[in-house]
Amino acid sequence: MRVLGFVLGLVVRVWMATWRVRVTEHASLVAAGEGARILAFFHGTQLAFHLVRRDRPTAVLVSHSRDGELQAAALRCLGFRVARGSSSRGGARGLASLLRILRTEAADGAFAVDGPRGPYGRAKPGAVLAARRTGALLVPAGCASSRVHVLERAWDRFQIPWPFARVQIVLGAPVDPCSDGATAELEASIEACNRAARDAVQTSRGGLLTVGS
Repeated sequence: MRVLGFVLGLVVRVWMATWRVRVTEHASLVAAGEGARILAFFHGTQLAFHLVRRDRPTAVLVSHSRDGELQAAALRCLGFRVARGSSSRGGARGLASLLRILRTEAADGAFAVDGPRGPYGRAKPGAVLAARRTGALLVPAGCASSRVHVLERAWDRFQIPWPFARVQIVLGAPVDPCSDGATAELEASIEACNRAARDAVQTSRGGLLTVGS
């Protein structure tokens, strides 16, 4: 699985190199500068967020499942720091390991907040907790692509932008992780970022083409 994951990572690296990517950040993020961030998004959209990279390492939490072993190897090939665990298996240890990476390596974090088994679009508190404990900015994120293949049978409707697609990424205003209802606010903000990304793609030349399976 590790060898297969490494090969997959190489394929993904070449595939993503063909995309025409535009990242739009909220003005407050630009003003905040280069401090630590926790990027929060929904499952299915995560492939495009591999391209949101800064002059800091990025750490991710990957489940202990067989698929997780493949994913972890691919992510390491792509340059990510990987902690293992999820809300269903080894969650506490996994989050503790991720927090240790964020602190000791001055790393950003990336969370698919509705994982690992859904329901889709319903945020869990892991990203909020990580931001609260590290002091990192909690950043909602959304994306859309001009030409994308959607795995309709997958619970997360995983999205794979076609080669040479236009990919729009929207990073929204940070959510206060210490506020009441922070998880619900984060969930709503991610959905708003996804809508803004879709609107941006649809109003650009050629609109948006989705192919399911």
